[in-house]
Amino acid sequence: MFNAPLLDGIPRDIVALADYEAYARRRLDDNAWAYLDGAAADELTQAWNRAAFDRRALLPRVMADVAGGHCRTTLFGRELPSPVLLAPVAWQKLFHPDGELATAYAASALGAGFVLSTLASCQIEEVAAAARQGGDGPRWFQLYLQPDRSLNAELVQRAEAAGYEAIVFTVDAPLHGIRNREQRVGFQLPPGIEAVNLRRPAQPDDAEGAARRTRSDAEKRARRGPSAVFDDLMPHAPTWRDLEWLLATTRLPVIVKGVLHPDDAVRAVDLGAAGIIVSNHGGRTLDTLPASLDALPAVADRLLGRVPILLDGGVRRGTDIFKAIALGASAVLIGRPYIHALSAAGPLGVAHVLRLLQDELEATMALCGVASLDRISTDYFKDPSFRRTDP
Repeated sequence: MFNAPLLDGIPRDIVALADYEAYARRRLDDNAWAYLDGAAADELTQAWNRAAFDRRALLPRVMADVAGGHCRTTLFGRELPSPVLLAPVAWQKLFHPDGELATAYAASALGAGFVLSTLASCQIEEVAAAARQGGDGPRWFQLYLQPDRSLNAELVQRAEAAGYEAIVFTVDAPLHGIRNREQRVGFQLPPGIEAVNLRRPAQPDDAEGAARRTRSDAEKRARRGPSAVFDDLMPHAPTWRDLEWLLATTRLPVIVKGVLHPDDAVRAVDLGAAGIIVSNHGGRTLDTLPASLDALPAVADRLLGRVPILLDGGVRRGTDIFKAIALGASAVLIGRPYIHALSAAGPLGVAHVLRLLQDELEATMALCGVASLDRISTDYFKDPSFRRTDP
């Protein structure tokens, strides 16, 4: 599974997030790399996520007094050292033997927010314990809705009991995207790696009962029709009713992840969502979706500050964070870059990525003449067409 040993330090040539990618590629086999680096279909949305940042030029102001400036922010009552959180990524033991334990430890050591995936390869409670050893960073739990509704309630209750501080409800991936890179390598989880939090205790059964259920399942499929997508998968996809159920089930703030259309953002907030994550799932579910950054302004204009808005997709530099905040984001999440670092250098790499982004953001703010996040706006964009105009 691993082709090379972990780095025992940070080499001199790793000075930016992108530098970790080559080290990660050398260490990971083709199976793990296809899962990590691939995206849906022709991977256009993945590329557009990055291009959306690159085509927006900054126009700084000089000779501003920014002494004492900072990039701290507060989300859901928690102060963070920077507006950067680690997005949920499944099966992290594909990339490091300690998986999510290593990531949570590194994030918490730097006070950064970490979101644990439903498909984690480590137990919810173990990850919480690892985070507490690292420090006091906030932990959120990401929920993929499961066909067994009782399991969803159980996952939320476990997250609450373990001290997670928010539920991230991912709504844009009711089925696995058509990822050709994974198909070409025949991606599969290696032995010993699984979504451990989805295990259910085996129930005693007899052969007759099992046969009855098999016949019943076959009859249901025959009545529904032959489509694996519409007849087998979509009946279990999240709906607005499920969001209402979740809001009534948990005492934690619920953040809806995977929103691109402003009407969906407004409806989620009207129902009680405490936050929105503008995201196209890193281009991993449906190709030719717009870049997350391009979708952000319309969502921000409709919500008008009612709840925090986070952005996921394509963030690689401190300048990217500055641009996302200018367009209405309260914070950003990163995914692939910290997994590259985890693969190459373990928790040290993850911590280094967070530090690099904070340093780059602070440098961007200082050089643009901005002393705090609330002063960032599209006035610092060179092209007026990229500026937001609130109604």
